[in-house]
Amino acid sequence: MTDRVLDELGYYLLAGAGGEGPATLMDEARRGEELGFGTAFISERWNVKEASSLVGAACAVTDRMQIATAATNHNTRHPLITGSWATTMHRLSRGRFTLGIGRGVAAMYNAFGVPAVTTAQMEDFAQVMRRLWHGEVVFNHDGPIGKYQVLFLDPDFNEDIRLAIVAFGPRTLALGGREFDDVILHTYFTPETLQRAVKTVKEAAEKAGRDPASVRVWSCFATVGDHLPEELRLKKTVARLATYLQGYGDLLVSTNNWDPAVLQRFREDSIVTSIPGGIDHKASAEQIEHIASLIPDEWLEPSATGSSRQCVDRIRKEFDYGADAVIMHGATPDELEPIVTEYRATQVPSGT
Repeated sequence: MTDRVLDELGYYLLAGAGGEGPATLMDEARRGEELGFGTAFISERWNVKEASSLVGAACAVTDRMQIATAATNHNTRHPLITGSWATTMHRLSRGRFTLGIGRGVAAMYNAFGVPAVTTAQMEDFAQVMRRLWHGEVVFNHDGPIGKYQVLFLDPDFNEDIRLAIVAFGPRTLALGGREFDDVILHTYFTPETLQRAVKTVKEAAEKAGRDPASVRVWSCFATVGDHLPEELRLKKTVARLATYLQGYGDLLVSTNNWDPAVLQRFREDSIVTSIPGGIDHKASAEQIEHIASLIPDEWLEPSATGSSRQCVDRIRKEFDYGADAVIMHGATPDELEPIVTEYRATQVPSGT
């Protein structure tokens, strides 16, 4: 029997900052496909993780796996450039590309002189892309993404390209249900937050006249087995969550109904304030150990840790909470191999 493709599982290429750099992407893409992952995700950063280049490389070295951006931003390229890129990748990969967009970090946009992203813009962008991909000529567009006298790609186009959105708050989640094919949640969402997010997406899809089952909600789930060295595990769990708390702690804490006093103590800690930049990139092992004492166990619970069997059991709970699919976040395919092997070994055969 051929091992089935694990369409319900995904992973990130160049997880985190990208490890050794973009040259490792091709091996990670081939390895992920070999292990049977359904989708490989690519997150864009303003250094050596430019999305269109990485997508092209990933599509070129794979044959079956879906390649998705999660996320790029709609406001850093002209809409025709993005539309053309998506169509090129769609055809190059024979239908395996998903264009995933996100809101991005407003403070960074402000520093770079790029206008911040709004929910209305992302909705307008999705609608314009679908029209362009189906051969429409858009005249005199005047909407949230801007004014354009004419937008068109090719009148012969009739492309069904998947659109994904990375969503956090209720308005973006509802937009995902209305307009997008995939909704990708954030890491360290509690079970209650995951259930609430899924409900928001599915209800919005139904209200928009769509089949709620056609919108796939991904739990982005930190997956860090204890077969990895402890120092690396702390970096992938404690340091990663601490970096999110640095960047948008108020949002994560309020979304999960966590205690804001804990966040305040974290922010005021002398070790935390002494680190020049993201904790997951800049902190030493000793500093990360100290930071671990500031973060409650319950904040780290929404993740897959421990033995491979424990990781698999916790991942399966995400499906019980309503997720349609799970991204094993923060680890490379080689790091995930024992967990994927255990997942296959313990899956219920179809038809039973």
